[in-house]
Amino acid sequence: MSTLQKEDLLQKRGDDLYDQSGDKIGKVEEIYLDAETGAPEWALVNTGLFGTKSTFVPLRDATEEGGSLRVPYEKAQVKDAPKIDPDGELSQQQEAELYQHYGLEYSESRSDSGLPEGGAGTGTTGDAGTTGGAGTGTTGGAGGTGSDFDTDTDRSEAGGTVGHDTSGPTTDQAMTRSEEELQVGTTQRESGRARLRKYVVEDEVTQTVPVQREEVRVEREPITDANAGEAMDGPAISDEEHEVVLHEEEVVAEKRAVPKERIRLDKDTVTDEQQVSDTVRKEEIDVDGEGRGTR
Repeated sequence: MSTLQKEDLLQKRGDDLYDQSGDKIGKVEEIYLDAETGAPEWALVNTGLFGTKSTFVPLRDATEEGGSLRVPYEKAQVKDAPKIDPDGELSQQQEAELYQHYGLEYSESRSDSGLPEGGAGTGTTGDAGTTGGAGTGTTGGAGGTGSDFDTDTDRSEAGGTVGHDTSGPTTDQAMTRSEEELQVGTTQRESGRARLRKYVVEDEVTQTVPVQREEVRVEREPITDANAGEAMDGPAISDEEHEVVLHEEEVVAEKRAVPKERIRLDKDTVTDEQQVSDTVRKEEIDVDGEGRGTR
């Protein structure tokens, strides 16, 4: 982890900014310089879902780790910072609010933060002197709070600053009116899981099976002429045995696994509708003037 110098920080425009835990905060949109020292003081970071929200983050303790710009704050703290319009400079009051939010000490003697590095060549008057490149004012003396001209027309004719608008620190006679538009998208997240689980249960099965057995039945028949020969064959009086083997059926049970069905999990996509509400701002322009030529 290394400490960054001014030129290193200025090269971080367009790079991602990470918090102290390594989570991505957003993309660095612009670098704001201290109006007196010219050192990078604030990073304007896009933190919204589509880069629609801009938040100021202090750069005094910014470091570089693995080529990534990192600040010693948590992502949630940065997103909860006071909402300030990035209109080119920060007033002392705005800086004080930001310093308080990030737990930093703020001195009332500090001048306002100037314009981003890309527009630091042209200064505008601030609460504690003029701001611009290294605190050098465009009009008035060093540390002056006013200007020798009272109107935008006078400054325009004398080659001074005409206006301060979103299109740049010095604009023509036109004024840009802007509106916020709500951009809504979707992101995918895990909402649950389903799984198939097979387990064994035991059931009691009863079946009726017919079984057969042999029983002894004694049959007696009288001696007739037809069987007299067989009856008189052998000795007249003797001991003799006859044996008959009896049989019976016995129930034999055997179990075997039989496939019955196949079960699988599949997914269906169901489309619901959700309403998203937010507050958007827009600029309105009123014309103030006197005279017959005013419309």
